[in-house]
Amino acid sequence: MVSTSPGQFEPAAARDWHFPRHVAGTALLVAVGAESGVPTSVLLRGSGLGARDVADPQRAVTAEQELRVVRNLLAAAPGVTGGQVGAAYHASTFGPLGFALLSSPTLGDAANLALRFIDLSFTFTIPSASVEDDEVVVRVDDRGVPDDVRRFLVERDLTAIWAVLREICGTAAGLDAAWDRSGNELRFASRWLEHPLPQANSHACALAEALCHDLVSPRRGRDAFTGQVRILVAQHLESGAPMADVAAALGLSERSLRRRLADAGTSYRAVLDDVRSTAAQDLLARGLLLDEVALRLGYAEASSLVVAHRRWTGRTPRSRTPRSQPSSPRR
Repeated sequence: MVSTSPGQFEPAAARDWHFPRHVAGTALLVAVGAESGVPTSVLLRGSGLGARDVADPQRAVTAEQELRVVRNLLAAAPGVTGGQVGAAYHASTFGPLGFALLSSPTLGDAANLALRFIDLSFTFTIPSASVEDDEVVVRVDDRGVPDDVRRFLVERDLTAIWAVLREICGTAAGLDAAWDRSGNELRFASRWLEHPLPQANSHACALAEALCHDLVSPRRGRDAFTGQVRILVAQHLESGAPMADVAAALGLSERSLRRRLADAGTSYRAVLDDVRSTAAQDLLARGLLLDEVALRLGYAEASSLVVAHRRWTGRTPRSRTPRSQPSSPRR
């Protein structure tokens, strides 16, 4: 864990909002919509996501998919505000990042950690922080955010930042802020940067930060377009992830998809194999039967998985569960 002096803030790790994100942010939008009586099917329309995706704790989504759900929410429930959605965020919404924030030594350490791993958040307006006189000024950059959702997302993101800051600080601590939504910023007294957090734990924070590194390192090492393709492939695995389906989700022809992946130094087959291999490791580690793992990866039978696994790793899959029964033909 890197500690910085009070008032010294790191730049956000992402420059724009086009990074992949966990489905928890989309699930929160769906939950807020449900409170206004909007069916899940309406909220997910056109996103390529289904109710199973939203309920899957392993699922990742593209920024464009979450943005589609935002637009659906605003169209179906125009009375819902960005502040209403932002207030529903908790540290736990952010998974390992939220745990790292809660266990940070001080509020200032937590703020820097959030900026360091901003691409594990759900923001569309990239935040920055500075100390001006005796105040911390948190600003969000809405450049590049589509006009039709800009005001909603500015309010959502600022409210979410404030909700999580107050939560990790301890809501009874008295942290208060001055808001300037028209200027895309909030301010609070800089003395709070040294405030010790009630759940501070150096060992837990170091572990959580290591988990954050493990999550973002593969993403940051990839071409952004390839990252989008990987997410969509993972969402279509059970059907075999046909190239036509993934290309359509990106608004491209198969030929264009193939060419753009080649420009990035890879191929559709290589991406599909890598996503399947990664998913197989996770599913097998969870003790699923080979037949079930095969079906989830889009194979008709376990023997196809065995062959593929040997090609990926040089060995057959290891399973701690009883020998699987012959699989039924896929419908």
